[in-house]
Amino acid sequence: MSLTNPSKQNASDFPEQGLAPTREQIVRHLRRASVVAERATLMGHHPFGAILVGPDQETVLIEQGNVDTVNHAESVLARIAALNFTPQYLWSCTLYTTVEPCCMCAGTAYWANIGRVVFGMTEERLLQATGNHAENPTMSVSSQYVFDHCQKRVELIGPVAEVEEEIMQVQRAFWASRSN
Repeated sequence: MSLTNPSKQNASDFPEQGLAPTREQIVRHLRRASVVAERATLMGHHPFGAILVGPDQETVLIEQGNVDTVNHAESVLARIAALNFTPQYLWSCTLYTTVEPCCMCAGTAYWANIGRVVFGMTEERLLQATGNHAENPTMSVSSQYVFDHCQKRVELIGPVAEVEEEIMQVQRAFWASRSN
């Protein structure tokens, strides 16, 4: 028995993901996700933020900051979205997140049927900000790797140069204030 590699399938095998965001929308929504991340730190949580934008690429449906080490902003958002919207609707939505989703978060977005994920800076850059911090043992598994091994083709956009340094500054400030 052989399994079909999803990356070898034709693009026509997958449903359309709907209206694509403009560069201006991408930058604006990532900046809003960054505000959500900063708000999470005010509540004592790590500086990660995510928002879910509807198919019109304008309407913000959900905002979510990081909760804890197993309830990352993206995973919590994806679970809430899956409880409140149909899979067909979510396939045309976009999840914006400050930092590239870890393998857990990429998988949760996939299972929630969110069709597009946009991130501001890579997990590799996050590691530069956190070092080997015990509170954030960053993994070396890219979200692209996760999505490349899925049955449906989730569109991934990022990193986004216009906001990357802004997001990195939030990360550096937070992790520098935490004792390891």
